[in-house]
Amino acid sequence: MAEKKFLLRLDEELYQKVAEKAEADNRSVNKYIVHLLKQNTKETTFENRQFVGQTIKGSEILTDSGLVSVSGIYYRYIIADSTPVDPTGLYTILGATGNILTLQLIK
Repeated sequence: MAEKKFLLRLDEELYQKVAEKAEADNRSVNKYIVHLLKQNTKETTFENRQFVGQTIKGSEILTDSGLVSVSGIYYRYIIADSTPVDPTGLYTILGATGNILTLQLIK
């Protein structure tokens, strides 16, 4: 895919805020703006709209089958940092891609 270039004008105050956020995210200003645009223009699915941000008990994650029940529907899952499931922990749903939910342990 070919890249397109365009000029973006920002006042100094906004640029400084964006630059600080980019540095905190360990990205260049350009890469940070591209990241924000991608995050805010991707298509949302029913699962993303309904489930992202929800909390699930670790005991609801069925490690033997690789499934998790959310609102009575079973989904495949991945753990964001690839750690083993803590059945006593709480997890948040970070995203949904097809029938796969990305979960993160809440610390």
